Amino acid sequence: MAADTGSSSLQLPCVFSPKSRQYLALCAQDGRLRIWNTDSKTLHQEYVPSAHLSATCICIAWGPCRTVKDGPQRKKRKSEAGQAAEKADLLAMGTAAGSVLIYSTAKGALHCTLDGGHSGGVNCVQWHPEDSLLYSASDDTNIIEWDLQTGKARSKWKADRAAVTSLCVSPDGKLLLSAGLIIKMWDLDTKEVYRKFTGHSTAVTTLRFATTRPPDSNGLYFLSGAAHDRLLSVWQVREDGKDKNSVVSFTLTDEPLHVDLVASNSKEEAVRLAVVCKDGQLHLFEHFLNGPCKKPLSPSCTVQMSDTKDSPVPIPLLAAALGAGMQTVLLSYGNHLQPVMEKVEINTAERHVCLTRDVQTSLSLSIETAVSKVKTPVVNAKGRVLVPGLPGHQESITKDINNEQNPLDNMSIAERLREIDLSTVSTDKGALKGTASLQTDNFAVLLVQGLESSDTNILNKVFQTRKEIVIKKTVARLPIPAVLPLVEEVSLFVNHCFCIPLKAVLMVRWLKAVLMHHTSYLASLPDLVTQLGVLYHMIESRVKMFHKLTKLHGKLYLLMTQVGVPTNTVTDVDHTAKLVYEEEALFL
Repeated sequence: MAADTGSSSLQLPCVFSPKSRQYLALCAQDGRLRIWNTDSKTLHQEYVPSAHLSATCICIAWGPCRTVKDGPQRKKRKSEAGQAAEKADLLAMGTAAGSVLIYSTAKGALHCTLDGGHSGGVNCVQWHPEDSLLYSASDDTNIIEWDLQTGKARSKWKADRAAVTSLCVSPDGKLLLSAGLIIKMWDLDTKEVYRKFTGHSTAVTTLRFATTRPPDSNGLYFLSGAAHDRLLSVWQVREDGKDKNSVVSFTLTDEPLHVDLVASNSKEEAVRLAVVCKDGQLHLFEHFLNGPCKKPLSPSCTVQMSDTKDSPVPIPLLAAALGAGMQTVLLSYGNHLQPVMEKVEINTAERHVCLTRDVQTSLSLSIETAVSKVKTPVVNAKGRVLVPGLPGHQESITKDINNEQNPLDNMSIAERLREIDLSTVSTDKGALKGTASLQTDNFAVLLVQGLESSDTNILNKVFQTRKEIVIKKTVARLPIPAVLPLVEEVSLFVNHCFCIPLKAVLMVRWLKAVLMHHTSYLASLPDLVTQLGVLYHMIESRVKMFHKLTKLHGKLYLLMTQVGVPTNTVTDVDHTAKLVYEEEALFL
């Protein structure tokens, strides 16, 4: 399960809400939490943690469904008292800084912050099924039991010699599974170890209880998965304590990243599994847990996705949730920035199923989603209204009570380019008030259009901007898919315009703004060095050339200081110039 993924895995957190599966929560490369509505296929909410670049989100977990008050409601009758619907509300996020953030979807804001407990990154968070308790595991080898009513740590204990990478609370809330390399079962009343299980050679990233039966009946089973391991192991908690080895193994094609499980309530009921692997495939299992099974079990059905091109390209699956029947599965696929959600019917009679979908991945500044709970303020004629949405995805407009149309609204690209005349833009008090100039949003729109079409004319006009604040705001409003193309274009411009100092300085300002705002996303790219090869080559060549240029500068300074100097002062000037040259050489 993504929520259980520790620091040993590079998988980004991705998890469906419990019961109704109405929401999908993801943390993408830019450090933002996005909650998508699986029914309407739209972005429901977005939250940007204050430290999303320095303290990225490592794991997320939905809390138990509860009754939520969305706003003022009328007093209900006695007959309606027990009909309140429970919804998924609270969402826990563990960060690399050691804090735990609790986000409320009902409020659309941060509910509380649990900090001061861990000294290392939080690898896993798990909710208690009944009480308002939360458990967190960290690189500092400790487990903390948090009380959400007080926002403070209720209990803390050392769980392992190394980092604790995964947790799971039993359905009855009495037992807790924790794992690094060794799996331990804890009694939550006494905080003492109940059982130990060994068998994984790498860090355990997945722990799930497979049955709801008590441990004293030999019917309690749980499964585990580890990093770089292509097996899911099932363990039986026996009454006699003879449970050192796993009893069942499920074979996979790659490391498990997301596991959805329908637990078994009796021996006559099979456990159902949906496992999404690192290679983007989905494996479905169905098995009756009743003692050991010597041979590893293969999936009853394997699902892959690809596009509709002549040469099909695989589409990675991000998460999967089982429906009421084995054939109904809710899928999330594509990328974490804008995933696609779809409920499909799978013919499990076939061992291998390939689904073809047309997934469009292109740069865009507009997103047709309705962000919930947006209030429209009352403004006067001179006020400016910003359209809600993702930063940089909408242009700023001017509210006009008389319904007069803004002349910038219907401008073509050519007309906008003519308006970008930096020599006429002035911040002096004496500047004409009626002078029209494009705002930061217009620059962001033109920049993305230039990157999409590779139009040098548009890019040249935008890159002529000299105001550093405009450059910073334009880069901040860019969508994530446009960041890497911008870095490549800026690198090429710097390489070609280095002989022109002014243009080179402007390009360096653009590159500086990109690194300031989007370092977290760039650092998450696996092949960053190859994609930014031009920039690395340029920096290396300039650094090598800088040493020679500095030496030449010192020699020219020696010559220039002796031109036009009287004979009696040549000796003093020559001595001074020699000292300057020696200092520059020593600095290098």
